[in-house]
Amino acid sequence: MRIGVVSDTHNNLRNVGRIVELFNAAGVDRVIHTGDITQAKTLDVFANLHAPMFGVFGNNDKERDALHAAAHRHGFQFAEPPLELVWHERRILIVHDPLDLEDALRASHDLALHGHTHLQRIEQRDDQLLFNPGECAGHMHGLNAVGIVDLDTLTPEILTF
Repeated sequence: MRIGVVSDTHNNLRNVGRIVELFNAAGVDRVIHTGDITQAKTLDVFANLHAPMFGVFGNNDKERDALHAAAHRHGFQFAEPPLELVWHERRILIVHDPLDLEDALRASHDLALHGHTHLQRIEQRDDQLLFNPGECAGHMHGLNAVGIVDLDTLTPEILTF
C-alpha cells in the first residue's frame, strides 16, 4: 500500500491542483494531510483525488466548522491531532506540530507523520520512520514537495514540483 503525504497547503489552490495530479498519477491508495489546510475550498480541490483522504487539523485551520463540513461533504476523515491509524498492519501516528510527537510517539508506531515546519524530514529511528515531505504551499519557490510512503517497506519518496 502506498500513501500520499501532504502538509501545510495553506490554501494555495493552484499547488493543491498540482498535488492532486501528482497523487493520482502515482496511483496512491490513500492520502494523509498533516494540517494547515486553512480554508474549506482547499478540500474542494482535493475532492478530485482518486484516493480517500485522511488527516489532522493544524494551527492555521481556524475555520473548523467549514473545514468539518467540507470534509464530511467529500467523505474525508479529519480529526484533531494526534490521529492514530492502522493500515496494512502498520501503526501510523499523525500530528501537525512535531513537538506533539514527544508525548504521542510510542515504540509501537511504525510511521510518524507531521507538518508545521515546512521543512523536509526523513528520519529513521530503529524500525520507525518520521516523515514530513516539506514545503508545498509555494512559500519557498521551486521547493514544493509532497511525499509517498510505501507501507510494505516504510520507504519514503519525495515528489517535487
